[in-house]
Amino acid sequence: MQQRYRFWLLFFFPVFFFSTELKAQQTDTLQKYQDPVGVEKPKAPFYKSKVFKATIVPAVLIGYGVSTIKDNGFYSSYDAQRDILKNFPNFDTWLDDAFLVAPYFELAAANIFNQRSNNDLLNTTLVILKAEAIFGVTVFTMKNLTNQLRPNGENRESLPSGHTAQAFLAASILHTELKHRSNWYGVGAYGIATSVGAFRMLKNKHWQSDVFVGAGIGILSSHVAYLSHRNRWGRKPTVVMAPTYLYGVPGISLAFNFDEMKRKNLPDTFGQKRLSTF
Repeated sequence: MQQRYRFWLLFFFPVFFFSTELKAQQTDTLQKYQDPVGVEKPKAPFYKSKVFKATIVPAVLIGYGVSTIKDNGFYSSYDAQRDILKNFPNFDTWLDDAFLVAPYFELAAANIFNQRSNNDLLNTTLVILKAEAIFGVTVFTMKNLTNQLRPNGENRESLPSGHTAQAFLAASILHTELKHRSNWYGVGAYGIATSVGAFRMLKNKHWQSDVFVGAGIGILSSHVAYLSHRNRWGRKPTVVMAPTYLYGVPGISLAFNFDEMKRKNLPDTFGQKRLSTF
């Protein structure tokens, strides 16, 4: 009898021990991948936020430009004008006008040659129109508020440079739309925009401060337009609901757009069924 008890004891003890350990491991594994109750996830640092990434470069450009107004700064706008007039006294070109919207033509050409942009034509057009409106209002308002005299004395609409702002706005749009293809699109576009700013200074149309502030406003206008573009115009909805009346029974039909679900990385939990009536 004692041997029989020993046998069952030796048999059940390992089973009980290992089953307990297995349950403990399963519990630890579940807790490992579950969020603790009542504990909030740590927020991402502010410098990783979309707003910070969208504003840091424009803020630096605008800040530097403001710091060099007139004779301020390590290398002021007066210093830059003196060196330009000394080395390029009779500089003149029409390229600053021609290059204003050159990045837009580059974007159109890329799409014609099947280098598809990040957004469809309709949404890209809406972003451009919104960015142009932001840029126009900002530049017009600042020109009237600052009342800054141009280097050539032509008028008091110097700060900021509208040409430079427009060129950098178009360059930023192009870079955003085609950077998934190649960063060289953005390099070329920003190179064109930089040349526009340089030409405006070389022609004695703008101060150094005007050009840097204009560049910052152009990029910022583009970024604000993208950040505020919430409506995906022209997109087919993921789920379409419609009333039905089948065999005398009213109900609702659901049509699922699987291409849109795939684009959004949504799970296909309905298999191959396109319609579901209940």
